[in-house]
Amino acid sequence: MQIEILEEILIPRGIVYKIKVEGKDLEILFLLHAVERIKQWGLDVKMVLETLILPDEVLIGHRNRFIAHKIYGEHLVRAIYEYQDKGPTLITVYFPYKERYYQGGKVYEDRIFKIC
Repeated sequence: MQIEILEEILIPRGIVYKIKVEGKDLEILFLLHAVERIKQWGLDVKMVLETLILPDEVLIGHRNRFIAHKIYGEHLVRAIYEYQDKGPTLITVYFPYKERYYQGGKVYEDRIFKIC
């Protein structure tokens, strides 16, 4: 499944990414804090989008938030998001070792992009 970034819109709270996945258009807000963390960890925006759209697992976090995991080698992208206003909002992201957080996969408490 291919993720295409159509547009990046800078707003006071962060960056809105307009993307296309399997012919469907989606918008995801990355808060400024998340954008800073992506830079801090040396991550690629596409890696984070893959984590949100095609996660290996999604867990329930605190305060009605979700935690998406995507494995990359010995690490995983851990993306914390919630739904605000119109859609998904990325709160923060980091890149820990997978053995610390990975629950074994196939747990999907939420799906931003529902394939079925």
